[in-house]
Amino acid sequence: MRFRAGALLAAVLLVGSAGSAAPRRAMAWNSPGAGNPLLPGYFADPSIVRDGGRWYIFATVDPWGDDRLGLWTSDNGRDWTFSQPNWPTKQAATSPTSGDAKVWAPSVVKAPNGRWYMYVSVGSEIWVGSAPSPAGPWADANGGKPLIARDFAPQYHMIDAEAFVDTDGQAYLYWGSGLNWVNGHCFVVKLKPDMVHFDGEPKDVTPAHYFEGPFMVKEKGRYLLTYSDGNTTKDTYKVRYAVGSSPMGPFTEAANSPVLVTDAKKQIISPGHHAIFADKGRSYILYHRQALPFVPGGDRVLRQVAIDPLTVKADGTLEKVVPSHDPVIPAFAPHRTRGLRWTGKGADILAADDNYATAWRPEAGQPPMLTADLGAVRMVRESQIRPAFAIQPQDVRVEASEDGKTWRQVAAETGVSGSPITLRHSGKARWLRMTVTAKEPAILEWSIF
Repeated sequence: MRFRAGALLAAVLLVGSAGSAAPRRAMAWNSPGAGNPLLPGYFADPSIVRDGGRWYIFATVDPWGDDRLGLWTSDNGRDWTFSQPNWPTKQAATSPTSGDAKVWAPSVVKAPNGRWYMYVSVGSEIWVGSAPSPAGPWADANGGKPLIARDFAPQYHMIDAEAFVDTDGQAYLYWGSGLNWVNGHCFVVKLKPDMVHFDGEPKDVTPAHYFEGPFMVKEKGRYLLTYSDGNTTKDTYKVRYAVGSSPMGPFTEAANSPVLVTDAKKQIISPGHHAIFADKGRSYILYHRQALPFVPGGDRVLRQVAIDPLTVKADGTLEKVVPSHDPVIPAFAPHRTRGLRWTGKGADILAADDNYATAWRPEAGQPPMLTADLGAVRMVRESQIRPAFAIQPQDVRVEASEDGKTWRQVAAETGVSGSPITLRHSGKARWLRMTVTAKEPAILEWSIF
C-alpha cells in the first residue's frame, strides 16, 4: 500500500487537524537514544511504502548517489535492514544522453493495476521500472529507454520524479529541478493505466520558489504540491507548498510556506526532499537533512534521513513542522531493539549511545579498534554492527576477554558490507574489542547480544 492515496491521506490528515502533535523532549543532536536520524548511515531523497506489514524506504546513497539505490526494510519502523534492489543500476539504465551522475531520487508507488512502479533518476533522466512487490524483483518497464530524456527540456534538470495516484485511480507524474542550484521547474503529466505512457502532453506548473523534489498530496478536494528550494549543500534547503484545485494546477504558494526549515539552534540543517505518508491516524514527513558536524559548501555532501509528524489545520493548510531529534511516531515501535548495554572510553562510547547521528571513528595515529566493557562476565552470542557507510567493504575482527589481559579471537569477516553486519561469537566475556579496517572506518552502533 502506498501511503499517499488521496482518500486515505485526506482522512488521516483530518484526524491530525484536531490538534498539534505531542510536544518533543528537548534533546540535542548528540544525545543518547535520539530517534532521528531514523536510518543508520548517509542517505537522501527517501520514498516510503508499506506492504504486507513491512516498511520499505528507498533512498539515494550519499555522497551523490551510487550505481544502485539503497533499500531499507523494517517490520516495526525502528529496526532497519539494508540491501540494494536489483534494478535500476547505472549500467542497465543509461542512455547516450544520461550524463555521468549516478542513481538517485526514487519514487515508489502501488498502481491501481496491483503492480508497483518506481520512477528514478539515472544521470539527468527519469527511468521507470515495475515489480510485483516493493521487495522486487524489479525490471525496466519502458523497453530499455528513459521515460523522460535529458533533452526533454535541456535548460532544466530532468530528475526527482514523483508519482501520485488520485482518489479516482488516475495517476500523475511530477518532476523537475534546475541547474547550478537555480531556476528549478516543475512538470506534470497524466499517466495512462499502464503507468508508463503519457496521457496527453506534459505541462509546466512551476509554483513560486520551486527548485526540486515535488510531492503531491490531496486534502479536502484541493491539491497540495509540496517541494524543496534552496541548496542542499548549504543551510538554505527547505520544504514549501502550493495549493491548486486540480492535480494539473495551477498552483499558488500558501501564505505560511515554507513549512520545514533549518533550525540552527537544534543543529537541524537543510531539511528537504521529502515524502509524506500516513498510518494509524497520523501523518508524517520523511526527509533528509545534513549530517553533523555540518561543513557548509563542501563538495562532499552527507545527509541522513529523519522523520517528524505533519499536521493539517482545519482550513486545509499545513502546520509548520517542528523538526526534532526525538520524534513521536505512533506508527512505529517506540524504540529500537538493543543488545547488552556497554561502556567504553573516548570515542568508543559513540558506538553504544543508541544514536545514529554519532559515530566512533579511530583517533589520529591510533589503531582502528574499539573496546566494549560489558560490566561483568556474561554469555554473549553475537555482535550486530551498523557501519556509517553500508556499501563499503569492511574487514572486521572481534576478540574477547574475561580479565582484560588475555584475548582470544572469536569472530572475523573479510570484505563484508551491509547494515547490520552480524558476527556470531557465542561464549563468555567481560570485554570485547573490535578492529575495523575499511576505506572510512566509522561505526554508528555496536549492539552486543
